[in-house]
Amino acid sequence: MRFYFMILMVLCVFFSCSDKKNTQIDVSTVNIDFTTKRYEVDFYNSTANTLPALKNKYPYLFPKSFSDSLAISKIADKDEQELFLETQKLYADISPLESQLTSLFKHVKYYNTNFKAPDVVTMVSNIDYNSRVIYADSLLFISLDVYLGKTHRFYADYPKYIKENNTKENIVVDVANSMIKKQFVALSNRSFLSKMIHEGKKLYALDLYLPEVSDQFKIGYSSEKLDWAIANEENIWKYFVERKLLFSTETALNKRFLDNAPFSKFYLQNDNDSPGRIGAWLGWQIVKSFMQNNDVSLQELLMIDFEELFQKSNYKPKR
Repeated sequence: MRFYFMILMVLCVFFSCSDKKNTQIDVSTVNIDFTTKRYEVDFYNSTANTLPALKNKYPYLFPKSFSDSLAISKIADKDEQELFLETQKLYADISPLESQLTSLFKHVKYYNTNFKAPDVVTMVSNIDYNSRVIYADSLLFISLDVYLGKTHRFYADYPKYIKENNTKENIVVDVANSMIKKQFVALSNRSFLSKMIHEGKKLYALDLYLPEVSDQFKIGYSSEKLDWAIANEENIWKYFVERKLLFSTETALNKRFLDNAPFSKFYLQNDNDSPGRIGAWLGWQIVKSFMQNNDVSLQELLMIDFEELFQKSNYKPKR
């Protein structure tokens, strides 16, 4: 019995390593180059005398409507300074973040040889969580004040599912997502299944770009919500199939199962236990199944039709 047990353990380790091989690659020889500027540090330490030099350094952040008097008033504002100082407590040194970004950029370039790493500009944005990260090809803006930790007092009135992603671990995920969005063409098919797979492709791209990041941060779930999704995968799939939702074009399904939300709306008693975006999570499992059963590149994955992908995925929900 001990012999067979050892064989079983070896097989488990083998298949676990085999799964990792799909996303674990060597990027040590990939060359990338980018600079990092600390706009929030430069701005909130500025004076009327140093403001002209600041404007020359960051011309893209000083539109004509942003007058010198307005800038000085903003720098002197008590609440603004408090936000800046709180951000500095966590991000006075951003070398760990730069290391994460370096790894991300190398992975992106490995899969997209034409990719050029953007220069990074950190800032504070009065906790504008809808604009956490802005990627503009040659520039990448990161609002650090949105990532002070989910229990920070500044976020006391925010919904729990929003605060869940206000951590330093989420920065590199949000950056990767901003880049992935640029790679996707607009979805022409309006069926629920096509949208699920579309979102699943984006999440799978995260697997490739961020192989060391846990699924919890990629999908933006708490550990409890992720456990619920994994435990209920078969039930979720049955629900979609039995109610003939897969090929439905009802836009209401977006809010129920694809958009960021505190929970998904099955209209069942235990809805509050579910995470939002459960359709995206399930689409992710379908795409993972497809990639395990087909030898295609990331670029081929992005272009493949959702029906062909689904048929070739041999997807079976885990029980």
